Amino acid sequence: MRSLSRIRILSIATLCCGSASQAAEQSGFIEGSSANLVLRNFYINRAYTNDAHPQNKAEEWTQSFILDYRSGFTEGPVGFGVDVLGKLAIKLDGGRGTTGTLIPVRDDGRPADDFGRLGVAAKMRISKTELKVGELMPNTPVLAADDGRAIPQTFEGALLTSKEFDRLTLSAGQFRRSAARNDDSMEKLTLNQVSGFTSDRFNLAGGDYLINENRTLLRAWYGELEDIYGQKYLAVYHTQPLNEQVSLNAKLQYYWGDETGSAKAGDLDNRTFSSLVGVQAGAHTVSVGLQKISGDNGWFKVGNAAAGILVNDTFNNSYDNPHEKSWQVRYDLNFAPYGVPGLSFMTRYLKGTHVQTAQVDDGTEYGRESELAYVFQSGAFKDLSLRWRQSTLRRDFGTNEYDEHRLIINYPISLL
Repeated sequence: MRSLSRIRILSIATLCCGSASQAAEQSGFIEGSSANLVLRNFYINRAYTNDAHPQNKAEEWTQSFILDYRSGFTEGPVGFGVDVLGKLAIKLDGGRGTTGTLIPVRDDGRPADDFGRLGVAAKMRISKTELKVGELMPNTPVLAADDGRAIPQTFEGALLTSKEFDRLTLSAGQFRRSAARNDDSMEKLTLNQVSGFTSDRFNLAGGDYLINENRTLLRAWYGELEDIYGQKYLAVYHTQPLNEQVSLNAKLQYYWGDETGSAKAGDLDNRTFSSLVGVQAGAHTVSVGLQKISGDNGWFKVGNAAAGILVNDTFNNSYDNPHEKSWQVRYDLNFAPYGVPGLSFMTRYLKGTHVQTAQVDDGTEYGRESELAYVFQSGAFKDLSLRWRQSTLRRDFGTNEYDEHRLIINYPISLL
């Protein structure tokens, strides 16, 4: 029996390679088409606990419609196709004084009644190599779209993915604009920790290689936000089965980067080590994460992009401030062996120390988070998921401290 950790590695590899291998098996522009509509209901309630914070709370509620259409490819040695991503979020609740989490605020200071956009990408396939140009959701270690709120973030650009060699996935791309998860307009790219500087080029290239009977994934990537920063990335993901029920799993990754080109944001220096080691025994998984930020700056990423590749990235915080050292303890429980397939529970505690910012010289922060989730396994509501998330964030710098609850309902409907 394959462990869940091994399945996670294979899933990551599949995401990295995009749909190139699947596309190679499809034939026909119409015959290979698929269309799915996700109905997402998202409620968030965040109570700020620092008296100096300008808001007492943020409370918003949206209903989203996310349409994902993917055509097949035309026949012949060179196949052509098109992907369409439509996303629309409608405000159900949330007004002045309670915004800041889900819904954009318009120029008049009022929260938007609705927001979204329609994105189109053309694609071309030769053998096991695929090129996409248009509005995309990249998922790489150096640039990843954020799908953690009402609608997913998208990027405008091009991505080339190749699986011509067994177990090896190669990728290269360039992106020029981004529409954030709580906005409907394409904007220039920024650095997450420095305001006032923009770029219209993010270049990336990398490879993922599976070895050791697919139990080990090796990753090497490079990303560059032109004239602002360049970043290199190396990682090893590994799963070691001990018997039918027990396995060890590890994720070890290292980033290092500095300024590039005309250095619009000045001299930059960052080195980030991020690791997670766990033991899975049947339905139970216990993990420990360690993360260390070195250099004069925090971890580099494009503004508003996902930070989920960092092991200590959570629902609300990434523990990636300059000089920050952080750790976490996490427990996961899968209820399937106990007769309730689809039900899962997660809880974790994280703490970061030695934070150095303009506000503090030796700051500390900690967080507690839990998630209870259920996915319907059959019937009319098959694949409908219910998620309740609770989180607490406290720190001795800044005012961004709170207790938060989220309720997220996703209902995917297959149209084709």
